[in-house]
Amino acid sequence: MIRRKPVIQAEAILRFTTKKASHPLLKLLQSAVANAKNQKLETADLVISKIMVNEGPMQERVFPRSRGRADRIQKKTSHITIELGIIKENQVKVAQGEKKPAAKSGAKVKTVKQ
Repeated sequence: MIRRKPVIQAEAILRFTTKKASHPLLKLLQSAVANAKNQKLETADLVISKIMVNEGPMQERVFPRSRGRADRIQKKTSHITIELGIIKENQVKVAQGEKKPAAKSGAKVKTVKQ
């Protein structure tokens, strides 16, 4: 939902999302922005370039059952990685989601890949 979005827009998306994972992601994003401010970067120029969730260490517990048996409980954890990039002047409109005007029949449209 927030990949390749400006930081301000991604923060608004996470703030109003009702999913359980949005609060930890919002805290992580705010921490990354604070680190970028310490590096003397502007908040308005930042964009989320990469965000990944990887598997973390697993804690194993034992849950007692009847007749002396035991079931294994796996408590899973995860590692979240976020990378911020800087928006260039010509990429601001694309990052904000502005649409290109539709081409009329017979008109030539030049597409630029970024």
